[in-house]
Amino acid sequence: MATRAGSYLEDELTNLSSTHRGGRGLARHLALAIALAGGTAMLAAPGLTDAAHAQKRDKKKKEEEAPKAEYSKEFVAAYKPVEEALKVEGADLAALRPQIDALLPLAVSADEKLATGGLLYNAGAKANDREIQLKGMEMMLGSGKLSAEDTPRYSFVAYQLANALQQYDKSRTYLQHAIDGNFTTDQVTKADLQITMAESYFSSQDYAQGLDYLQNAIAERKAAGQPVDALWYRRGITVAYNNKVLPQLYDFAAEWIADYPSKDNWRDAINLVRNVNSFEGPEILDLLRLAKKAGVLTEKQDYVYYIETADPRRLPKEVKDLIDEAYATGAVSKDDIYVADSLTTANSRIKTDQSDLPALEKDASAPSAGLRTVFAAGDAFLSYGQYAKAANFYQKSLEMPGVERNVALTRLGMAQIGTGDYAAAQETLSKVDGSRAPIAMLWSAYAAEQAKGGSAPAA
Repeated sequence: MATRAGSYLEDELTNLSSTHRGGRGLARHLALAIALAGGTAMLAAPGLTDAAHAQKRDKKKKEEEAPKAEYSKEFVAAYKPVEEALKVEGADLAALRPQIDALLPLAVSADEKLATGGLLYNAGAKANDREIQLKGMEMMLGSGKLSAEDTPRYSFVAYQLANALQQYDKSRTYLQHAIDGNFTTDQVTKADLQITMAESYFSSQDYAQGLDYLQNAIAERKAAGQPVDALWYRRGITVAYNNKVLPQLYDFAAEWIADYPSKDNWRDAINLVRNVNSFEGPEILDLLRLAKKAGVLTEKQDYVYYIETADPRRLPKEVKDLIDEAYATGAVSKDDIYVADSLTTANSRIKTDQSDLPALEKDASAPSAGLRTVFAAGDAFLSYGQYAKAANFYQKSLEMPGVERNVALTRLGMAQIGTGDYAAAQETLSKVDGSRAPIAMLWSAYAAEQAKGGSAPAA
């Protein structure tokens, strides 16, 4: 017969909830690892007395509601002395261990396992012996006699006991059973349990598995139309970054800024990708271009690095616009000699460079045009904000042998963003792999933000 948890266990679950009142920060989630059954929690589990009372019920009602409990004579003879001895104030569990050990092999039927499990759990609670408590809880869960409501609750208790004993694989199994059974309290949600599961993996240094679990939990919440706490993303990023778990780090960063596209978050995400990679000039240039688009290019050294990688002799209009912005925002002083000289160089090159664009376009459009010319045309028109032309040349370059495919795809995606074709940009950028993959993921997140109505792309 299915049984319900006693009021003592329910009180313990209520006490657990009260420990989480207050702030909704990450500490609240992690606090779930406290020991629910820390040595004093007793459980009003059914024993032989309960079964005897059940047998005295009205015969018709008994036949409709539940079958007769099954206890062997040998089991009853071994169980009752132990049960009575444990009721005595100050009962010595160690002294009773031989009797308990003798009882265990006699617990064969589901009812016997349920009764024995409750006895063990309470004995362990009195003696502050978590191993005995866990064994008792496992016997009750394994009996198949718990109700559908109590099974997830008892599974959660088993999780906490196993977790306290550092039996992490076992604890995660029971925690998942509690999650699958929709165990919650007024203050502990399914989301709390899911982040606790991820933390369990992290505690065991199984970072990849924990990050996978956290990603799946995020995907589940999104599929259900539920918001994802920013702390979930930050926790995933922190663990992945500290332990160099790639590419999951990039996945978390891209999803984070997609859901929380603040300037601070954009700055952090871009710097994150820079810090874990040894990018060369072209990669850094495309990251700094994104920083400028996202409005988070604010530091003098980043402006200087951008100037160096773009080169005022090669991309004079882009460098001039960059320096004008740096001066306007006060990020760079006009007294800086390097920046001032770069602006002079850029200004001296722009007129000639612009006059050469029609010829470059004609040469790159010719059927016989070489890859170098075609790609140079794409780069030139991209730097001048003529995105449609740039996209055409990058697309053409992708059909030519010897092209650096990931560079061409990245910049094609950037050009498509410039034209406002955000869906095409996301599709293009999803094809980028290798070292440029994280750069493409961030640009794709930017495209998604623009598609949702973000600020208009700068020309």
